[in-house]
Amino acid sequence: MITSLLTAGGLMALCVIIHAAGVTWALGRLRRGRQSMQQFWRVTWLFILMAAWIILLHLLEITVWAAFYAWKGAMADMQSALYFSAVTYTTTGYGDLVLPPAWRLVGGVEALTGILMCGWSTGFFFAVGSRLHERTGPGTR
Repeated sequence: MITSLLTAGGLMALCVIIHAAGVTWALGRLRRGRQSMQQFWRVTWLFILMAAWIILLHLLEITVWAAFYAWKGAMADMQSALYFSAVTYTTTGYGDLVLPPAWRLVGGVEALTGILMCGWSTGFFFAVGSRLHERTGPGTR
């Protein structure tokens, strides 16, 4: 059980690293393009790109968990592992696939990690939207 928790903690840390790197990269891109962003991109297009980037980060994190499950034989194949991981990470929890008893605690940590990463993404999306509104709102035109 301790080994499972340590493993889950390592996978959670890897997800945080992926998310932190992705969000940091996106913030850097936003800061560099301050003057030219309004000239070249419409705000709506920026939101679409941001949403796509955030979803890509989450898919990468889901794949990390899935690869672990497949590697350890906790799921029959990579396709099942990806499906199980997506359902667990997003806390959808259909229950049609379950981990073997030795790995079930790891699945719970994946769900908690997914909740945290989705919350972080929501906060990031809101913060960027607020900044864009401050720069492009009434009185700044």
